[in-house]
Amino acid sequence: MNQAISRRQFIRQGATAAAAVPFGAALAKPLEEVGIGFIGVGARGTSHVREFLKLDRAALKAVCDIVPERVERAQALIAKTGRPAPEGYSRGEYDYRRLCAREDLDLVVISTPWEWHTPMCVDAMKAGKHAAVEVPAAITLDECWQLVETAEKTGRQCIQMENCNYDRIELMAHLMARRGLLGELVHAECGYLHDLRESKLRLRDGKPGWRTEHSFRRNADLYPTHGLGPVAQTLHINRGNLFDHMVSLASKSVSLHDFALRRYGPDSPQAAWKFALGDVVSTLIRTRSGETILVTHDTNTPRPYSRRYLIQGTRGILQKYPTPLVYLDGRSPDDEWEDLVERYAAEFEHPLWKALSEKARGAGHGGMDFIMNYRILQCLLRGEPMEMDVYDAAALSAVIELSERSIAGRGKTVDFPDFTRGKWKERPPVGIIEA
Repeated sequence: MNQAISRRQFIRQGATAAAAVPFGAALAKPLEEVGIGFIGVGARGTSHVREFLKLDRAALKAVCDIVPERVERAQALIAKTGRPAPEGYSRGEYDYRRLCAREDLDLVVISTPWEWHTPMCVDAMKAGKHAAVEVPAAITLDECWQLVETAEKTGRQCIQMENCNYDRIELMAHLMARRGLLGELVHAECGYLHDLRESKLRLRDGKPGWRTEHSFRRNADLYPTHGLGPVAQTLHINRGNLFDHMVSLASKSVSLHDFALRRYGPDSPQAAWKFALGDVVSTLIRTRSGETILVTHDTNTPRPYSRRYLIQGTRGILQKYPTPLVYLDGRSPDDEWEDLVERYAAEFEHPLWKALSEKARGAGHGGMDFIMNYRILQCLLRGEPMEMDVYDAAALSAVIELSERSIAGRGKTVDFPDFTRGKWKERPPVGIIEA
């Protein structure tokens, strides 16, 4: 038998154990309030400011951005609620280090272009702060190891802000899987399928945007975490199971050029752009416990939004897109899908969603942003580790470079590093967390 704890053992644990602390002992002493600094307050960073403003015992102390007007906007937003206006930092690209050096901060929230994520997390942790960072946390394997080693050395948390772990259907699926309704899990499908053609081809100050620059340079799954995060948590990755190896293939790259010709014309700058990124990148991962995961990245073609979320086991199958459906062997009508929410939400709504959905109403991304930030704050106030830790940030982000290597090697199989260095064998899986 595999050295990992068996899936049947996990199912039994999930059926009998109440979810308390996800991984055990507290990391630090509890806090009376959490002092927060924000690096990057563009659209995404400002959204996080709004969500933390809704939470008691969140003290918004400082904001940083290379655009002074964004800092001023965030300061005014916070002051409008009756709270003290935070101090602003906007003296260039490295002024965030002055923010990290403040003694009144416990947490630094990072919402900047991808290439800044790891350096800013490392600087924040070295300054004694916990780091919460937008996805992906890292864009190379070397950066993944930097995050792990810095977090271990400093004892600070590095939290990848994967909000999709807290969406309603993903939470419900996690609960149903832990209760054994899907049986022993064997396969999952997920991804990020989002028509970003307009965004990628739009000029910013006469130049391509930072996200477009990555599509110029890299043929890889550039954004794996939204679909893969919830799947990894339900398959107990880094907690009794590991991503073991994977293969990736990329289609040809033609959709952005086709759109540029039609949208901007053959004489436009965009029509001359050359993209390394294939239109559709498909990755197949096998875990140490034997499950397979199909991960799809498609940001170049016309299509409705999807994270292609599907979980399949020996006793049932559940999918989210285009509509939430489930089939449970022996419970559903033969060969017929059932409406997941209509049929099973009353019985299997996740307690986090049940407790917080009203407070999360109107929050970012259908409420999951609020629930994620609630959990970050709750864990820091209690002195407990977050269920998404630095090992998860590294494992999920590693797919970027690993897929790039596999594609360059004509679908070569590549191995995942064990960022936990063997600790995955002893770490208990994430349970059913209460609010």
